[in-house]
Amino acid sequence: MLDSDLAVLYGVETKVLLQAVKRNIDRFPSDFMFQLDNKEFAALRSQNVTSKTEGRGGRRTPPYVFSEQGVAMLATVL
Repeated sequence: MLDSDLAVLYGVETKVLLQAVKRNIDRFPSDFMFQLDNKEFAALRSQNVTSKTEGRGGRRTPPYVFSEQGVAMLATVL
């Protein structure tokens, strides 16, 4: 699942979710979480045709993706 989707699910901002992950990075091995590369990020953006929210420029960095185990671990650090 994408970090932004999980942030909505847990009722926090994406920024808060990623701060929690970075504070506990040793709990998230590469099979729990990884960041999309720029090519994958561009492909994801091209699939989601949405207008910008007024006053916001949209996401600037590729999102993190969490596996099932990563989602479970995220629940323990939030």
